[in-house]
Amino acid sequence: MSNCVQVLEKNKEIRHDWQTQEVLSLMTQPLNDLLFQAQSIHRKYFDANTVQLSTLLNIKRGGCPEDCAYCPQSARYKTVVKGEPILSLDEIRNAAENAKREGATRFCMGAAWRSPKERDFKLVLDMVKEVKAMGMETCVTMGMLNEDQTFRLKQAGLDFYNHNLDCSESFYETIISTRDYRDRLETLARVRKAGINVCSGGIIGMGEGKSDRAEMLCTLANLEKHPESVPINLLVKVKGTPLADVEDLDPFDMVRMIATARIMMPAAYVRLSAGRSGMNDEHQALCFMAGANSIFYGEELLTTDNPALEKDRLLFDRLGINALQ
Repeated sequence: MSNCVQVLEKNKEIRHDWQTQEVLSLMTQPLNDLLFQAQSIHRKYFDANTVQLSTLLNIKRGGCPEDCAYCPQSARYKTVVKGEPILSLDEIRNAAENAKREGATRFCMGAAWRSPKERDFKLVLDMVKEVKAMGMETCVTMGMLNEDQTFRLKQAGLDFYNHNLDCSESFYETIISTRDYRDRLETLARVRKAGINVCSGGIIGMGEGKSDRAEMLCTLANLEKHPESVPINLLVKVKGTPLADVEDLDPFDMVRMIATARIMMPAAYVRLSAGRSGMNDEHQALCFMAGANSIFYGEELLTTDNPALEKDRLLFDRLGINALQ
């Protein structure tokens, strides 16, 4: 097949006109058929046996004024997470050096803010410059941004900005009341306008229905340009949050979500994100088969456990997976 034909075929697969009912039908088809379709598309865009490694560091823990029902960092809930000051530049430098030494190609920094204050924002700019100088991709998540902030982050060398939709617009008011869904979409638009890559996905297992998951994926895939990274998070239930006692999710629902995201956004890195600590090796292997090709690795993911690096390496060896260099 010529390169021109391959490009034309790929262009047909990059769609921005998905409908919720269409996606729901796709997501709920027999699992073997869904996996075959997802794996076939995945192999057109990526090496099926390569996974990108990222490290996520919580640079400002707790004390967030938002009321996101899943989040132990909210100041509104009584959890084990307490508010702490922002990390120093030296702490960021040391953490990034360790991450690079362990094989991470992207260093992500998360802060529990509704939106950053100028004093803190200037320090984050210095952090981005520091990590970028090490030759790593940089990513930040710190809430809502205005146009001036996205421009300055771009000037500092930021590669990715993470701002998850969390769920569908229909389900949103069930989870969050302190900001609107439109606020999230506007921040994503500002990030894209500034020329920064978009990292945006959501969380499943919060009590939402299958149609809500399909709707959220439609919102992401129908953006003018697909996010370059799509993290799919499985709710980590934390005592003290409103979702601490929500019903457990069927493990295959996570596999279906990843496979559907892969089909809808074929050129994006689909990240198996929060919740991996509750998955056994077989569950994770199915997720990789479904098209997940990025993970956060290390001991902690913001405030919850994450599979340790050595455990990840052993699993990669068993599956014949290589880390993206």
